[in-house]
Amino acid sequence: MSFRVGVVTFPGSLDDRDAARAVTIAGGTAVSLWHADANLHSVDAIVLPGGFSYGDYLRCGAIARFAPVMEKIVDAANGGLPVLGICNGFQILCESHLLPGALTRNDHLHFICRDQKLKIENNNTAWTVDYELGQEIVVPLKNGEGGYVADDYTLDQLEGEGLVIARYLDGNPNGSRRDIAGISNQAGNVVGLMPHPEHAVEALTGPTTDGLGFFTSVLTSLVKNGQVAV
Repeated sequence: MSFRVGVVTFPGSLDDRDAARAVTIAGGTAVSLWHADANLHSVDAIVLPGGFSYGDYLRCGAIARFAPVMEKIVDAANGGLPVLGICNGFQILCESHLLPGALTRNDHLHFICRDQKLKIENNNTAWTVDYELGQEIVVPLKNGEGGYVADDYTLDQLEGEGLVIARYLDGNPNGSRRDIAGISNQAGNVVGLMPHPEHAVEALTGPTTDGLGFFTSVLTSLVKNGQVAV
């Protein structure tokens, strides 16, 4: 099987190795990409991991969007390459205008770290096809700037077109509008998610293995579309 997923490391990334391990457990080959790379090294998909890219100076993700590798990723994503942004990666996707809206300071003004229940609202994206529609999963959440915001027109559009991929259950942890935990673009190849599925891929480190589906989904999607061989 040929399945290469690039995991980008920015200065301040801290979940890149976890994301790479999740890719490996899902059956893929993790390819390390550096923020200054001008080449995506023929990867089949991209993960933008969590952390504090460039120290979260200015605004979360606002500096990372100008990294050389992001110019290539934006072009590739617009051409259909699957891209998953987790936490800080979600912020970078919004700052890069690959996804609408923005992530702002948690409404309670505190960093939060806990196991979080989610409901899968869309299983037709490249990163969610291995889930059942309406499936409830538990993955870790850790953020200080995790509140998803957008104007009402954008929110109505996301809901109307089925672009909300996951919602928070059992309480909104950060003030995200309409309990939104993750969204996708219209093509379904770009997904941003605030909670961390890469921290829920094996029983040893728990709390569940519910997050593995995000990483197996992209393989399922690539195989289905004939983009990789098995």
